[in-house]
Amino acid sequence: MTSSEEFDVVVVGAGSAGCALAARLSEDPSLRVLLLEAGGSDDVLEVQVPAALHKVWRTRRDWNYTTEPQPGLGGRRLFWPRGKLLGGSSSINAMIYVRGSSCDYDEWAELTGDPSWSYEHVLPLFRRMEDNARGADRFHGAGGPLRVEDPRSPHTWSRAAVESAVAAGYPRNDDFNGATQEGVGLYQLTQRRGRRWSAADAYLHPAAARPNLTVRTGALTTRVLLSGGRATGVEYRSGGQARTAHAAAEVVLAGGAVNSPQLLMLSGIGPGAHLHEVGLDVVHDLPGVGGGLQDHPLVPVVWHTRSGRSLFRAESPSGYARWFGARRGPLTSNLAEAGLFTRSRPELPEPDLQYHFLPVKFWRQAEVDPDVDAFTAAAVLVRVHSRGSVRLRSADPTWAPAIDAGYLADERDLDALVCGVEKAREIASTGPLAAVLAEEWSPGGTVRSREGLRQAVRETLESLYHPVSSCRMGTGDDAVVDPQLRVHGVDGLRVVDASVMPTLVRGNTNAPTIMIAERAADLITGRTVDPALTGTA
Repeated sequence: MTSSEEFDVVVVGAGSAGCALAARLSEDPSLRVLLLEAGGSDDVLEVQVPAALHKVWRTRRDWNYTTEPQPGLGGRRLFWPRGKLLGGSSSINAMIYVRGSSCDYDEWAELTGDPSWSYEHVLPLFRRMEDNARGADRFHGAGGPLRVEDPRSPHTWSRAAVESAVAAGYPRNDDFNGATQEGVGLYQLTQRRGRRWSAADAYLHPAAARPNLTVRTGALTTRVLLSGGRATGVEYRSGGQARTAHAAAEVVLAGGAVNSPQLLMLSGIGPGAHLHEVGLDVVHDLPGVGGGLQDHPLVPVVWHTRSGRSLFRAESPSGYARWFGARRGPLTSNLAEAGLFTRSRPELPEPDLQYHFLPVKFWRQAEVDPDVDAFTAAAVLVRVHSRGSVRLRSADPTWAPAIDAGYLADERDLDALVCGVEKAREIASTGPLAAVLAEEWSPGGTVRSREGLRQAVRETLESLYHPVSSCRMGTGDDAVVDPQLRVHGVDGLRVVDASVMPTLVRGNTNAPTIMIAERAADLITGRTVDPALTGTA
């Protein structure tokens, strides 16, 4: 027996975008909003304690995806953690608040043909959503839902990394989201007083008591219901029962770069030949669904240290005492405390490399706990030329999709990451870091030749967990949604999450994903944002 309910808007996925969108839509008391989340509650200590983020990975609060064997990595499969709980990946990420470069959004405007995606037009949305501890200015907002703070107890090695990069000739930058992105400094974080501040904390929990907002956890959406070329609702499974939720106005998919294209294809929307392969009827042949996948790859450069305590000792009785008491100490760390944006080649117009400096051994995506005190400089490629795809393995919605990240499919990515390793070594041998670090553990000090480094990159490359573009926004044949985030050829259906990004931003993707949700809320409700906005709406 299938139970059925009526709403105005049904939002699928309570991640970064879904939480923000549902909360913003429910500000209009005339809209009945349903938010469906396949996972459960975010009310667990491992979510709240910043340094415990990896303890949520590979648990029932993680979709626990793995890529297909990657030819560019010698056939290795990479683990992709994706949050399966309220807040989605904002409840299990490293909390880094980076928007990307202003040029990224100007490129979005060019690629979509819509100037409202330019940096000038999205900056007020970023300001509206932000509650920056430093206060409001031209680039930042105060009083918005998303708390953004400086690290409370940064490790001495993180400060040493900043000083060493400055000594190596890189400019100091205290605000990667300000006038310029290039340079080195400590990251700002989505935290409030040393505690994670996810999209659920920022948007959903404050809105939970609204009578027009219904939130269902443990609800796996299995397909979008379509009639006469229009989305009319969704089917989902909850408590062992099949249920139906009808949407009088819109269905919005906010499942992220893996789950949104998966759900479209399960609903018969996607590349026709592929849907036939897995035994699905083609309702709407839309070739771009699941294509054009991009992700930020990283290469960890790891050193042993001469003395001192790394963050692998953070979970001590004194560490917990400081966190529970004053919300300070090593457990407030997001692990990747300091960062750098720079160029692999001086002639590039914008940075294509980002660094995460971690006062801990980060290896094999935290599959094994650190065993020694060590320091990691993760060289991340943020201008990616390689492309991958998301495809169905089965018409069964409980099967994980096939993820081909396409790592190093384009040789330019490999060359840039080799430069990234070389620059990490230069920084490590300069300034105060040189006195902290001992021998290089990976790739290893003896690996010096260009070919040796290329091979080391292939053997040690990991994901920074920033998949985007699998439901790309645009107007071409391979675009999935239009600049208003409406699925091409289907009425009443939008996609609102990282999958719609026309291309990867230069930096971490959580803040841009929330901004997309803010934009979507305006598009759905008809609200406009004042370009002169410096605080909240």
